Amino acid sequence: MNTKTKTNRRTLIFICQAGVIGALYTAITVLIGPLGNAAIQCRISEALCVLPIFTSAAIPGVTLGCLISNLLTGCLWQDVLFGTLATLLGALGAYLLRKHPALTPLPTVIANTVTVPFVLCYAYGAEEGIPFLMLTVGIGEIISAYVLGLLLYASLKKHANKIFK
Repeated sequence: MNTKTKTNRRTLIFICQAGVIGALYTAITVLIGPLGNAAIQCRISEALCVLPIFTSAAIPGVTLGCLISNLLTGCLWQDVLFGTLATLLGALGAYLLRKHPALTPLPTVIANTVTVPFVLCYAYGAEEGIPFLMLTVGIGEIISAYVLGLLLYASLKKHANKIFK
């Protein structure tokens, strides 16, 4: 196999992995519905933010999945923009921490805990106050990104080399 063919194959695999991850993120978010889009929220799909441990294709995958999910669930433009950026930052951070799997969910938790409360307060008019929203969003992120994310990591770790070629 020549170099150009190998590069094309790697590019195709990257695009397919990103597409599948984005589709999974979107499907999970849309199916779970209101549980992931409220003042006290737990977006189960955020567990996928650990996937950059296995493939860099997860970065555009979860980012596009978040963007599409926010558009499909009727989020305001501020949520679409800043929520998607928070997920992108979380995925990039996870990729940078991929050598330390126990820490990979941390950037997702931090990015969303800092960003989403301001969106909820200023875009949606949530009256609970920024500190309370940081607490509730942070708890939801710990559950979805940390607990569920590390469970996902543990379940994929053994077969990751076959799944994420």
